[in-house]
Amino acid sequence: MSGDAGPLQGLEVNCENEQFNERARELLGRGGRPAESVDHTLIPGQYRVRDLCIRPATVLAPMAGVTDTLFRRVIRGLGGCGLLMTEFTSSEGITRSAKKAEKYLFFEEDEHPIAAQLFGANPKVMADAARMVEDLGYDAVDINLGCPAKKVVKCGGSGLLRELPLLEEIFRSVRAAVKMPLTIKLRAGWDENSIVAKEVVKMAEDIGVEAAAIHPRTRLQGYSGKADWGIIAEVKQAVKIPIIGNGDIQCPEDAARMAKETACDAVMIGRAAATNPWIFAQMREFRETGRYSVPSEADRHGLLSGYYRQILNSKAPDSMGKMKQFACWFTHGVGNGGELRRIVHLARTPGEVVENVERFFERKAAVWGAPAHEPDRRENCSEVGT
Repeated sequence: MSGDAGPLQGLEVNCENEQFNERARELLGRGGRPAESVDHTLIPGQYRVRDLCIRPATVLAPMAGVTDTLFRRVIRGLGGCGLLMTEFTSSEGITRSAKKAEKYLFFEEDEHPIAAQLFGANPKVMADAARMVEDLGYDAVDINLGCPAKKVVKCGGSGLLRELPLLEEIFRSVRAAVKMPLTIKLRAGWDENSIVAKEVVKMAEDIGVEAAAIHPRTRLQGYSGKADWGIIAEVKQAVKIPIIGNGDIQCPEDAARMAKETACDAVMIGRAAATNPWIFAQMREFRETGRYSVPSEADRHGLLSGYYRQILNSKAPDSMGKMKQFACWFTHGVGNGGELRRIVHLARTPGEVVENVERFFERKAAVWGAPAHEPDRRENCSEVGT
């Protein structure tokens, strides 16, 4: 896992943690049937950042310890995601260490279009890091103003929402340093008494920032409470650059509702993609047909096994952490997922994790025969992942 911020941007990765389990159930769409029908055609089809066309208009959010090249390529392979983003990356770290730059900024050609996200509070260092991103061939560079983790807000992230003069200096420095598209991702503000999203995005637009993703919770909220989509709508009405909505999108219907309520140009998915990597493909299918497929047990087995084998073959020093972290999220959609999480966490090596996963699904097949269900098609968020 990334050392720059806590796992999954601040949510503790502990499968026995009830807050964690409740959030995972929520992301799987078990919160009940949507209160109203929604027009599936409202989900945006594409958006542009200068000459960069993002189609579909969906973005994988940057997540520490999750959105490395292996996970990004899983998402790209499943289809439906318009823009991939790296883990949020320390500008100080990559400008001081070639090893860190190689780890956090490596990507494959089939990941285009892809943006690198940076965090930091030193304008010169941020500019230097942005130049590195441009030289490596990324399609865009993004500035993180959203991470709520304590050790990040001391040197960037959502902490900059309390220091707008410094933030303006960072915007100007990075904008002057690169020719590539420059975007930002931010929270609503530090707390409910300092909602600054509109002010920040208007300032950014004036300086030359070309798109903004908004997670309408405050830093103080973390991931609790409900995202206030009204803030996204307010910012959208105040600026001309594309606005990407983020927060509480758990299924395709949510994306359509957000688009209806905010007129956003695109939607960004973070934690829900770790629980349900098919969500981007489901959104594309829902937009086109009004329905979408649900992955079968065999689909989940295939994805988990394939992803874990890629992690194993990478021989990365944080392989065990990645495997355990992903199990905490993904297995909530697998029958008897609690047992699967247990055996993943009991494993001592990445190879043992892979073996345990295969034995788990082999035992299920022996007991139940064929997979418990084949893919079906659903029109309703409440049924996804059950």
